[in-house]
Amino acid sequence: MSARKSSAEFRTWIELDAKAVAHNLDAFRALIGTRPKLWAVVKSNAYGHGLTAFSRLAERAGADGFCVDSLVEGLRLRREGVKKPILVLGSTLPGLLPQAARTGITLSVSGPEALLAIIRMSRPPAFHLKIDTGMHRQGFFTRDVPKVIRALRRTPQAARCMTGLFTHFAVAKDPLYPSATEEQFADFTKTIAVFEGAGWKSLVRHAAATGGALMSSKYHLDAVRLGIGLYGCWPSEELAAAFGDRFTLQPVLSWRSVVAETKRLGPNDFVGYDRTERLRRPTLAAVVPVGYWHGFSRSLSGRGEALIRGRRARTLGRVSMDMIVLDATLTGARAGDTVTLLGRDGRDVLTAAETAGASGTSVYEFLTRLNPLIERVVRGSGTARKLVTSD
Repeated sequence: MSARKSSAEFRTWIELDAKAVAHNLDAFRALIGTRPKLWAVVKSNAYGHGLTAFSRLAERAGADGFCVDSLVEGLRLRREGVKKPILVLGSTLPGLLPQAARTGITLSVSGPEALLAIIRMSRPPAFHLKIDTGMHRQGFFTRDVPKVIRALRRTPQAARCMTGLFTHFAVAKDPLYPSATEEQFADFTKTIAVFEGAGWKSLVRHAAATGGALMSSKYHLDAVRLGIGLYGCWPSEELAAAFGDRFTLQPVLSWRSVVAETKRLGPNDFVGYDRTERLRRPTLAAVVPVGYWHGFSRSLSGRGEALIRGRRARTLGRVSMDMIVLDATLTGARAGDTVTLLGRDGRDVLTAAETAGASGTSVYEFLTRLNPLIERVVRGSGTARKLVTSD
């Protein structure tokens, strides 16, 4: 997109790069090989990228299945025509279990209450059992596994529906300090052996998300759950430093807006709510119609940046609900110019990690807070522009 050309349809929009999705998926496929399944984690509106928009791109690029947070997300994908396996990672209310069974969506069972609800069903849905090896959120402790096995053996219909076993690493983000991850994996390996000894010989075993997949091939098992890496972001600075020179990720998401109007302000003029910013020099101010409602955090007041005509422009004063003001003095901005909030404009680029750091949070939180009502536009998919329904 030209730095001067803006959207004719929207005041703000999010662009998804179809080629970047394919590149990232191919990179991880080369890393893990052909045997483990590659599941795209599209929970939380696909990390802010748009649940249906990103899932279509990942499916087209060859993802073997999808991981969502809730049955609601899984049902949405089914309605959109996704037929590949879907695993719900979060909890599911008992009243929704029959819907999972009817639509072929696999659930996670991670506590005694959920297991009891499954056991009581005459036709339970398929489920994966989660083991708590050290994250201490969801999951059965390894010491509880014998009780789980006894309960399942008393209900053959539920035992047949247990198709997978998994855990989640707590600190798989620094390859120089793998001890905690190694301890978790050893614990999980012992649990796998217990279930196999009890007769479950063909369970799908999975433990690794993006970080674990990068750290060691032994964590790949039967499937990997790839989230932040598929979106072109690193889980941590440590992993980027360790693998960035030989493993390239391409950011999928760019966020654009437009200059709504400009005005000339003088020295000692104040900008925005509460008069927190007093100008020291003549300033060209550019008003941009995005704010914290859209996902441009209020913590970026006075410090966030955007790109106009390939040059950086700092946020002046408070970030408002639906507006920011940028110091566009060095850009020569005019009304109608494109504003890049995330992504590349000319030779410069604003990354999600950079903006998240400036706002005092993680790239995960920053991306997932992008308003789901913002239109997602797919580029690089064979057409100049393909609009998709907002999620």
